[in-house]
Amino acid sequence: MLRDLGTLLARSAIGASFAAHGAQKAFGWFGGPGPAGAAGFMDSLRFRPGARYATLSSYTEVAGGTLLALGLGGPLGPAAMIAVMTVAGVSVHGKNGFFAQNGGYELPALYAVTAGALAMSGPGRFSLDEALGLDALADERIAWLAVTGGVVGGLLALASRAAEAPATDAAA
Repeated sequence: MLRDLGTLLARSAIGASFAAHGAQKAFGWFGGPGPAGAAGFMDSLRFRPGARYATLSSYTEVAGGTLLALGLGGPLGPAAMIAVMTVAGVSVHGKNGFFAQNGGYELPALYAVTAGALAMSGPGRFSLDEALGLDALADERIAWLAVTGGVVGGLLALASRAAEAPATDAAA
């Protein structure tokens, strides 16, 4: 029972934090940039069109974090989190080294590794999967596929970036 309680606490904290991070971009909640700010940021990272990538990223964060927090959908929420954090870790934070105080990839790495660990360990007894009898989703093979799919999905998103930054008007 104590292990299941620990899993619930970890799922809830990581999942809710991640969903809130997505809500900052999707809805402008919690002091976030909202859709327009997120679209501009994605454009600056060469993800074009920025609005499409911002919407996809924002709602993936909200959904992935929510699924993890609720213990619903087995490793699907963690896989979504891994994909988004792979992209963020490389495109935003990678050039700054490891530590978050320097804008490094520490936080994306912690989110991704924790999501992967929770995908592999399963949602525990205090989860919607358990309550709804979705035990089949806790299968090790499904967890490995989901974690691998999250990494591959993130790498594919990175590969889709435009080759150059957007042109700026020098006369302005």
